[in-house]
Amino acid sequence: MKEKIKAFLSKFSFRTGVIVLALCIPCYIFSFAQMALPISVETKGVLWFIFFGLAKTFQYGGLTILGVEGWKRLKSKFTRNKTQSGI
Repeated sequence: MKEKIKAFLSKFSFRTGVIVLALCIPCYIFSFAQMALPISVETKGVLWFIFFGLAKTFQYGGLTILGVEGWKRLKSKFTRNKTQSGI
């Protein structure tokens, strides 16, 4: 089952992997920002469970789509920009 999911996700493009990986950021923000809302503790727990679970799903799904080579490619884009700007 794990291999089938991994094979399915690896068929997606680099761009799709970056988009899926980026979707985890708003989910993390929502999972913790909802704690400031004036709602019941049970509702906060359910919302945290849902959004934190979605964040982890997007994170691991995006990393699986990117793979090792895609992660190196994404990382090199960020480090190359830093060296060119003089930071």
